[in-house]
Amino acid sequence: MKANFFRRIALAILLGLCVQPSFGQKSNFGNWLIYFGNQAIDNKWNWYNEVQVRNYNFIGDLEQLVLRTGIGYNLTENNNNVLLGFAYVYSERYVPAIEKKISSDTYAIYEQFITRQNFGRVFILHRYRIEERFLPDDFRMRFRYFLSFNIPVTDKAMSRHTLYFSVYNEIFLNGQTPVFDQDRVYGAMGFVINQNLRAELGVMTQIFENRNKSQLQMVFFNNIPFKKK
Repeated sequence: MKANFFRRIALAILLGLCVQPSFGQKSNFGNWLIYFGNQAIDNKWNWYNEVQVRNYNFIGDLEQLVLRTGIGYNLTENNNNVLLGFAYVYSERYVPAIEKKISSDTYAIYEQFITRQNFGRVFILHRYRIEERFLPDDFRMRFRYFLSFNIPVTDKAMSRHTLYFSVYNEIFLNGQTPVFDQDRVYGAMGFVINQNLRAELGVMTQIFENRNKSQLQMVFFNNIPFKKK
């Protein structure tokens, strides 16, 4: 009975997210398929890896392929991590009026700091990231601040088979004018499969200066802790 109740809550929230209104200029509703991996090398070092397939529509009309990797170091156990990474972004952009695509490649080096906190059953993550981006004909710097909250619903901890709410906001600022790049707002329901795997389904809205754009996001997290032999 209790499990059915929580399933109904999750379904209602996801339906609400999927019909979320869009403000500003009309835009397509796309889909992002995302994998985040974090493998501990030892109790201090970790290897981060990420794959994102971004589509203009639900699936099949590619907008971007994003690949990221990096090596991180724990300043304190489980709570504070610094990381140096590399990113590759392949983009297919529609040319206005003719409805044809042009492709481009962007490479980036990035540095980030992550700190984690929890207050009761609320798990909070702050991420500060600096990107040095090598575009086809330009070099740009970008600054990002990410704040997320995970709130367990069916358990007080993010343990196995726990259903949880996930929300985040991330602001992007350019190192040149215009300073404001975009803001991302996200809401989802998540499920902890086991101690290493969890999944989320939700909606993320990108807020630009003159338009908004929303995507359905399906996200998988794979976190492998270090185990002493």
